[in-house]
Amino acid sequence: MENIGEQVVYLMAYHLLFAMFVWSYWKTIFTLPMNPSKEFHLSYAEKELLEREPRGEAHQEVLRRAAKDLPIYTRTMSGAIRYCDRCQLIKPDRCHHCSVCDKCILKMDHHCPWVNNCVGFSNYKFFLLFLAYSLLYCLFIAATDLQYFVKFWTNGLPDTQAKFHIMFLFFAAAMFSVSLSSLFGYHCWLVSKNKSTLEAFRSPAFRHGTDKNGFSLGFSKNMRQVFGDEKKYWLLPIFSSLGDGCSFPTCLVNQDPEQPSTPAGLNSATKNLENHQFPAKPLRESQSHLLTDSQSWSENCTNSGKGKAGMSNPALTMENET
Repeated sequence: MENIGEQVVYLMAYHLLFAMFVWSYWKTIFTLPMNPSKEFHLSYAEKELLEREPRGEAHQEVLRRAAKDLPIYTRTMSGAIRYCDRCQLIKPDRCHHCSVCDKCILKMDHHCPWVNNCVGFSNYKFFLLFLAYSLLYCLFIAATDLQYFVKFWTNGLPDTQAKFHIMFLFFAAAMFSVSLSSLFGYHCWLVSKNKSTLEAFRSPAFRHGTDKNGFSLGFSKNMRQVFGDEKKYWLLPIFSSLGDGCSFPTCLVNQDPEQPSTPAGLNSATKNLENHQFPAKPLRESQSHLLTDSQSWSENCTNSGKGKAGMSNPALTMENET
């Protein structure tokens, strides 16, 4: 490459992509996964009750009493409160126990061996940017190496050992580009549907049953839940995700039998909001601003007392998950 301007452009583009790739990779590896807050842990007395009493109604009563004021909508497949025996806590929505890390991870997506870390609420944005910048980095290498790769087969390169490096570099960059594009495309689809990898394989179960779209709020709001409201931070490996990782706005497609029916006067507002019905229980303040432009949330706040009553259903049974 003899043109000075072309050399400067190539060097700047290369080092920019490389720096962003390393930055996002570093953040994905060294960002500690977030664990459930103290309010989801059982008290010492409740732990003693669970250990002392035989499994049955006593266990159900302890979990119902502990979970009645928690922002929990999901259940096990059998309809029980999600409880972790190893961590001795009530699992928040979208939280799962990682057998590798041996602890519960908020909004766990998967445990990634490539970064030796759990991908969850605290670093999911960093993981997406890591995939994006690594894909752009490999595509840039493959594109800039293509002309020399063609010259290799047409005998247009000097007959030195360096020409074999050209061939190896192109094949490596092209193969990584193919694999990364499929993985990045899959996670982009997950973000658009507001799903984790675990939820894509097994739909979350609510009190009314399983619902694969239970957390989907529409493409725009799903994107903002991961990347935040400030668009200037979307392309930077800086944490900007909305919420606290313990509670999430839900958009229940099927009516929850334990939730009170919507008053007739609110039917029109419900239909206007993408034909979805929202749970009666209000969100925490850290989550509610996700839907500040939605009239339905402000109306549902009046039903908060009724929503809490639905949490203490005596028919629930306990099922331990690890």
